[in-house]
Amino acid sequence: TLGMKVEFTPVTDYAASVEALANKQVDLAWYGGFTFVQANVRSGGKAIPLVQREEDEKFRSVFITSDPGIKTLADLKGKSVSFGSPSSTSGHLMPRSFLLQANIDPDKDFKRVAFSGAHDATIAAVAAGKVEAGVLNISVWEKFVADGKVDTTKVKAFFTTPGFFDYNWTVHADMPAAQREKLTQAFLSLDRSTAEGREILDLQRATRFIATKADNYKSIEQAARSAGLLK
Repeated sequence: TLGMKVEFTPVTDYAASVEALANKQVDLAWYGGFTFVQANVRSGGKAIPLVQREEDEKFRSVFITSDPGIKTLADLKGKSVSFGSPSSTSGHLMPRSFLLQANIDPDKDFKRVAFSGAHDATIAAVAAGKVEAGVLNISVWEKFVADGKVDTTKVKAFFTTPGFFDYNWTVHADMPAAQREKLTQAFLSLDRSTAEGREILDLQRATRFIATKADNYKSIEQAARSAGLLK
């Protein structure tokens, strides 16, 4: 253990978490890949990602629908589709990027684009028929399926994206290097074979933590700029 006092600071949304780190109101933040990129830009390159879950090296998003006629991304043309939060890496940015690569422009090709605000809300919107399809991060989808919180006879996943780097624990560059190293080692040393380690890793839906670096998120930054989501 580090013997450090920890104070949890809840934030209202993605933008608030970016401001909190940039203004040094928090020392450590849990970010999705795109939110990290926003924090790094907002802080003038002062955001340092320390670690990510092993799963975050090849994170994926999943497209879901309750319409039996939708079987491919091309079938989404002319349909109503929900993303999560506009700032979500796995709920908006990367799915949008993969759609554009498939020559599908959400702003022109979809009947309507909705933003549910959260991954679980996207599932709810599709299940309730408010939209014909949606996209969310795969770990939330898999947890809902495993917990029986979604009727998979009605709502089905029909496309899984290629992998991309996603979530990380980030600190402000003004944190002393020795303290950054201690925090990093604390994450890297979490072990599923101990009760405490397993509890923490399960809480984060992680097998283990691995080191990461800012360069891993360059492709997300490029996707954000090409989608006009980062100025």
